[in-house]
Amino acid sequence: MQFYTQEQMVNKHVGPKGSQARADYDEQVEMMLVGEAIRKARQAKSLSQEQLGKMVGVQKAQISRLENGKNLTLSTVGRLFKALNQKVSLDIPSIGRVALW
Repeated sequence: MQFYTQEQMVNKHVGPKGSQARADYDEQVEMMLVGEAIRKARQAKSLSQEQLGKMVGVQKAQISRLENGKNLTLSTVGRLFKALNQKVSLDIPSIGRVALW
């Protein structure tokens, strides 16, 4: 039986690093991870999606989309984490950390 690493499987089924398909895939994964962080932060505060939505002025459906990594912008991420009273920063290697909130 042949075993493959995750990297080998992604290369085979999505595309090698440097390809547009791989860049799109990596971006989707990163957005899903941000969405998961939003969900975990909301759940840690024992808030429903509807309650968080009211705090930031959006519908429950929009919170669901954001938690699934859809429609994310830096502005939206900053607003959500601010409402959740969580500090957020962006780590830029050549500059350092930049606070979003």
